[in-house]
Amino acid sequence: MMSELVLAQGEPVEGPTPQTPPGRHGSRAAIIWRTLRTNARFWVGASLLAVLIVWAIAGPFLWPWRSVDQDTDWLLAPPMAGHWFGTDELGHDVYAQVMSGLGISLTVGFIGGLLATALAAVIGAFAGYIGGAGDAIITWMVNLLLVIPTFFILIICYPFFRGSSYWIIALFFGLTGWMITSQVIRAQTRALRERDYVRAARFMGFPPFTVVRRHIIPNVASLLIVDAALGIGGVILAETTLSIFGFGIQPPAVSLGGLIFDGSSSATTRPWLFMFPGFTLVAILFSLNLLGDALRDAIDPTSGANRG
Repeated sequence: MMSELVLAQGEPVEGPTPQTPPGRHGSRAAIIWRTLRTNARFWVGASLLAVLIVWAIAGPFLWPWRSVDQDTDWLLAPPMAGHWFGTDELGHDVYAQVMSGLGISLTVGFIGGLLATALAAVIGAFAGYIGGAGDAIITWMVNLLLVIPTFFILIICYPFFRGSSYWIIALFFGLTGWMITSQVIRAQTRALRERDYVRAARFMGFPPFTVVRRHIIPNVASLLIVDAALGIGGVILAETTLSIFGFGIQPPAVSLGGLIFDGSSSATTRPWLFMFPGFTLVAILFSLNLLGDALRDAIDPTSGANRG
């Protein structure tokens, strides 16, 4: 197909219109999605996580036992027809407890991980964008918080929310897990604020909030997505660790960490009490790690899996 090309001197000439090869260009999101579609780890991780989420949501409605129900006729029963994962010493159905613990662990992980990522994005982006004294003050506060161990903060605050809902635990992880990522976002923002489109928006009089929302956050969104995927698994694992020390989610609510801790003492004599919650926890962490790795490779072409 012929089209008219105009030279700088204004003289028209005719020539072929350059055709853009299909699939070579597009938005960054479209390019990332094309990469993910061919990544087996992405589909395995996403499918496994979807199955676990559906199991945690729909499973309790399809199972006759609840996590607090007791079957006194079968105490410490191994897996059987009426109790697929067996029962504990009080007659609680382990299958029902695993489903309940899975739902609570996923809720804590998603709330804590996503909240931490959101705080890191906002605080890091504003610190890097405003610069000067404001950046120095925010950076000093972040460094101060990084010096204080999270476990120490939990010990101090635990008496105030002991016995509270597991939502409080999730908020605690979200409010204490954003500092390192915020430093990375701050460094990225300091480089982005010198870009022409950011400087143009600033010179046109747009307020900092608008510039950060429109130009900074979208350009670090890929990093935030990877951080959120890995952060959710980190929060779930952290809650499991806290349960071992008795600072996790308290009864009557159950989490996978609490079930693993309760079943660890009889892991060799009654393995179903430890094995099924443990395998479920491993499945969650495995799926989230696969997703995080796939997203990292799609977003960063220089990552290890894409080299050589």
